[in-house]
This record gives sequence, structure tokens and C-alpha cells, in this order.
Amino acid sequence: MKRLTKEFISQSIIRLDEYTKKIDRCLMDISGQEIWERPNESSNSVGNLILHLCGNITQYIISALGNIEDKRERDEEFKASGGYTRNELVQKLTDIVAQAKDIIIHLDTEELLMIRSVQGFKLSGLGIVLHVVEHLSYHTGQIAFWIKLLRNKDLGFYDDFDLNQKNILD
Repeated sequence: MKRLTKEFISQSIIRLDEYTKKIDRCLMDISGQEIWERPNESSNSVGNLILHLCGNITQYIISALGNIEDKRERDEEFKASGGYTRNELVQKLTDIVAQAKDIIIHLDTEELLMIRSVQGFKLSGLGIVLHVVEHLSYHTGQIAFWIKLLRNKDLGFYDDFDLNQKNILD
């Protein structure tokens, strides 16, 4: 079981880093004004999505798994229409992901199986980490899609890889 716990934690950390780097890369291609631009009234700006990700990671990992008081004001994440530069948003997300990773790295099997109440849901530590990883992935995709619409260009996430390679079966 210990090996499985270590592998789960390792893979979770890899994904958190991967999506954070993709968001950083996306923000290199837009202006400060575009960060806060909404595609339409039903959508959020890139800035809102990053604030939302910071709030979600803080509530789920830092608060719930780190045993720190939950002070999240979720609605404020979507009301913002400025107040952070590109660099400040990237730094905020990077810092919060680093705090979350530090908590995740120190989890043991018992803590991953413990049930907690987060945002009204009953989740194991495993469920909490999975939620944060998939939530970050989901919004990373939204941000990438919006940047592709704005710039009409490939973001180069996999420039260093040959994604046409076939699987090698053992």
C-alpha cells in the first residue's frame, strides 16, 4: 500500500506542475487587458479562472488537508474584473500550488483515506487530491482554448515530444 500511496502522490504532483506550467505559457501570449476580458456574459475571464483555481486549491488542499481554517469567498473570484497583473496572477497560482504540493507530499495512506467535509461534500483525502488535479486540468483547458481563440495559434505545449509514437507493449 505504501508504494501505491507514493505513486499516487508523485503522479498528482506531476500533473499539478504540468497544468501550472501550461497556464503560465498561456498567459505569456495575452495582454493585461485581455486577462480580464470575458468572451461573453456567461463566461469568465482568464483572471477570474486563475483566482477561482487559487480559491479551489486553497479550500480543498490547503484548508481541508492542511487543517487550516477555510476562509474562501468563492463568489469574489468571479466578481473580480482586475486588480492583478499577469505576473501577479502567475505568482499567486504558483505559490498556492507549491503550498498544496507540500501538503500532498506529506500525506500518508491513512490521511488519503480519511473522510472530510469540503464545500459541503464528503470526500476522502484521495478524492480531494483527485478533485483538485481534475479541476485544474479542466480550467487549464478552458484557458488554453480562450488563448487559442484570441491568438489563432498553437500554444506549443508538446513541441518537445513526438505525440505520434506508438505504444511499446511488453
